[in-house]
Amino acid sequence: MQSVIGWDIGGAHLKGARLEDGRIVAVAQIACPLWLGLDHLHKAFAEAKAVLGPAARHVATMTGELSDAFADRDAGVAAIAAAAVQELGPVTFYAGPQGFVPADAAAKLSHVIASANWHASASLVARHFGEALFVDMGSTTTDIIPLKEGHVAARGSTDAARMAHGELVYAGIVRSFLMAGLRHVPFDGRWVPIMNEAFATTSDVYRVLGTLPEDADLMPTADGQPKTGAASRARLARQIGLDARDVSETALDQLAAFFAEAQLREISDGALLVLSGNVLDKTAPVIGAGAGRFVVERLAARLARPYEDVAHLLPAAPGLRRRAADCLPACALAFLAGP
Repeated sequence: MQSVIGWDIGGAHLKGARLEDGRIVAVAQIACPLWLGLDHLHKAFAEAKAVLGPAARHVATMTGELSDAFADRDAGVAAIAAAAVQELGPVTFYAGPQGFVPADAAAKLSHVIASANWHASASLVARHFGEALFVDMGSTTTDIIPLKEGHVAARGSTDAARMAHGELVYAGIVRSFLMAGLRHVPFDGRWVPIMNEAFATTSDVYRVLGTLPEDADLMPTADGQPKTGAASRARLARQIGLDARDVSETALDQLAAFFAEAQLREISDGALLVLSGNVLDKTAPVIGAGAGRFVVERLAARLARPYEDVAHLLPAAPGLRRRAADCLPACALAFLAGP
């Protein structure tokens, strides 16, 4: 039985997906705070391999090279590639338009290997939708990629270029700090400043609103306290200088709704910038991927475009399609490398 495991080695999570006989049969997502050192990556690999098992072939992509554990991206790519070989044996890395390359070429090809996971996902989706706006919202970032005539039509390739073109937005449903981007929020009928402290994250927002997927938040909370609605409201209150006892639950719920709306506007701005390139027909659908697909569906409605969930096109074992869509880059690698 031919098997392939795709690996997406991020700075906060390690994701893996096992492909057998043309369908995804296992998915793993492990918390991996790579900024604390490579030991966390080795530990995450051990946990993921226990779930995914052995495979005839391993293929990988990465975004973790951006971690401040490394002096620069070149050093990060080389270190992560070496760690992957140590854990997996022979492994090939995704180099964007250049396809898969052997691990011993990773160091000299770091400029195309670094942060190329979005290209793998977009390439797979382009096989199914000739023309679409592909949007993958995860825990930390959102990729917004135009697909045209069955190909990736992105203008940027590096992180810096992609951000400049609106194709990479640092907005996610778990790890985005609420102090980033906003200076004031509406509260008690007036505009109040936000404390410039990492008191709360978007996981608190979506937890309060009841839309955070149950298994999306694998990282510790900002204050190390529980992942409950009450604790999240307390963190939201602290972000504007208050204690939860000082205000009503309803007022904090309204504050959470504003933060969610502000994040949607930020992503909408990126999408409108991408669409301003006039690459896509106005009827081209929005294809949603990642744990934040519920936000992408709202984006599609705001853009007045049809919405398609990538989970519906992934061949996967019963009960795995949602998880596979959450970890699309890992799945995409397995499909792209498979027979």
